[in-house]
Amino acid sequence: MDLFKCKDVSPMLLESQEKPFDDDNYIFELKLDGIRCIAYLDNKTSLRNKKNVELLPIYPELTFLYKQVKDKCVLDGELVVLSEDGSPNFFLLQKRSLLTDKFKIELESKRHSVQFVAYDILQKGERAIVDLPLFERKKILDKVVKEGGGLSVSRIVEGKGKTLFSLTKKLGLEGIVAKDKNSAYEMGRRSKSWIKIKNLKDEDFMICGIVLGEEGKIKDLILGQYKKDKLTFRGKVFVNISKQEEGIILAFALKHQSKPHFKARGDIVWVKPELVCTVQYMMLTRDGAMRQPVFKGLRYDK
Repeated sequence: MDLFKCKDVSPMLLESQEKPFDDDNYIFELKLDGIRCIAYLDNKTSLRNKKNVELLPIYPELTFLYKQVKDKCVLDGELVVLSEDGSPNFFLLQKRSLLTDKFKIELESKRHSVQFVAYDILQKGERAIVDLPLFERKKILDKVVKEGGGLSVSRIVEGKGKTLFSLTKKLGLEGIVAKDKNSAYEMGRRSKSWIKIKNLKDEDFMICGIVLGEEGKIKDLILGQYKKDKLTFRGKVFVNISKQEEGIILAFALKHQSKPHFKARGDIVWVKPELVCTVQYMMLTRDGAMRQPVFKGLRYDK
């Protein structure tokens, strides 16, 4: 199997859990707030998101990523933009993803450079190694990657998930990921071998309606999620949104209005549930509402 040739890898997905744990059979990593990405590196660079869309035109600063590896390889990792304090900044990354003008892309690539943080290696040379145990793949990853030039390797902690999780709470980071040392890489599958444990929760929702405020600007978004193919109301979120994303949502609403999806009060512009956004929140209330929801941005890879 030549993953490099077909270039259609679907990333392995994670289960969710609330409480951290210690286990010598697991390694633990920081959960980074970015965009999942597969990198195909040989004598050039190709970066693909979950939809298998090429991302290099948006992040040209990663053009020479292939020079940071010692062998042809396929890497699974995360694209991140780091704030001044060294923590991932998803808002800056989303801002970068909206740009289409080449001059602005070039300018932002210097102001807010994107980094690729490698979690895993799926192929080395001509051989796919997805069936090897994770711990073996991690050793190979360390040997293949030369850190620098926008490429780094995710650091791991063995066994002590509770300690790492406590550290992320103190630093205000998103959380941790626990991975079974002996797990194979299950492409496109959600596996209990990989578990995400978050301080702040975030979920993806369908935008089902818009509440307009003064001067026709978006005030709130009405959100829904599909459960067993049925669209279910999940509340609303106040939007502090960029002009670019507001323009995208309003333009979509003009062309794709719909009948009401739920019983809700107020002057709502209902739209077809096709746009996906991410909302971050503290926890769910007993009736399933989100506490302190914050709009993070549109998802262009879903």
